[in-house]
Amino acid sequence: MAIFYRVRSLNYVSKCFSSINALYLQSPIRRFYSEQATSPFESIGFVGLGNMGSRMANNLIKAGYRVAVHDINCNAMKKFSDMGVETKETPLEVAEASDVVITMLPSSSHVYDVYTGPNGLLHGGELRPRLLIDSSTIDPQTSRKLSLAVSNCTLKEKRDYAKKPAMLDAPVSGGVLAAEAGTLTFMVGGSEDAYLAAKSLFLSMGKNTVFCGGPGNGSAAKICNNLAMAISMLGVSESLALGQSLGISASTLTRVLNSSSGRCWSSDSYNPVPGVMEGVPSSRNYDGGFASKLMAKDLNLGATSAKEVGLKCPLTSQAQEIAL
Repeated sequence: MAIFYRVRSLNYVSKCFSSINALYLQSPIRRFYSEQATSPFESIGFVGLGNMGSRMANNLIKAGYRVAVHDINCNAMKKFSDMGVETKETPLEVAEASDVVITMLPSSSHVYDVYTGPNGLLHGGELRPRLLIDSSTIDPQTSRKLSLAVSNCTLKEKRDYAKKPAMLDAPVSGGVLAAEAGTLTFMVGGSEDAYLAAKSLFLSMGKNTVFCGGPGNGSAAKICNNLAMAISMLGVSESLALGQSLGISASTLTRVLNSSSGRCWSSDSYNPVPGVMEGVPSSRNYDGGFASKLMAKDLNLGATSAKEVGLKCPLTSQAQEIAL
């Protein structure tokens, strides 16, 4: 009965998100780009040069885009200036030099400050960038507030295909390894025309893009994805610990899982046991992995979102307790 109850709960969540999507999709879609144009953007701004952002920005540079960067960490900026990349002192300076600005930041509060702070991207309400893309993992409500704020701004230079600036929430999946390799998956919320205009940018940093619907839906999808990943990682870790205690090597049990019904990303692409897979954080003393504090943050976003729609998520709650 518990399984059937959870299935009904998941169906309910799906209906909730469908209703939210419908509300946003009812609004008129702006024609954002010219289908005849080979590339609507030339200069790209990037704010946030941490483990993920630095690699994403580097892939844009490799793809031939003119990139300007900013980070509060001077050492992170120096790495790019040493490569000949233009660095800026504030997000506002990045915006003034860019057709598109991409942000990759730790939390909702950081994103909100970069957009609306004294030297933020939206300062003055008149923007050069036609498109702002946030790839941070934040709550859908903040994404939707910022999307509305962007839509209330004006463009310094209007063009046939862009009468007003637009925003996409476009968080990513794949971790540092995929950011390095340029194989990220982007889950995108916002105007579909803006999504199509930005697709070449996404494919310079990743290999998959999924349009999820209106503003905030990319962030909602990311929260749900990370919730599932956290729970599966805990299950795989617990399974491998038990197997070793029962006398089965982690490598052998991994082969069993990956050829059986227990297979998942945590077992076949990001195995948590040292020595089982090459090139993953567990085989590098967990260097460059997804920090537990960030997973705890994402689980908190999921738990908060579930509470807001009145959905009980017991596995999320248990994963939260373990991650904290």
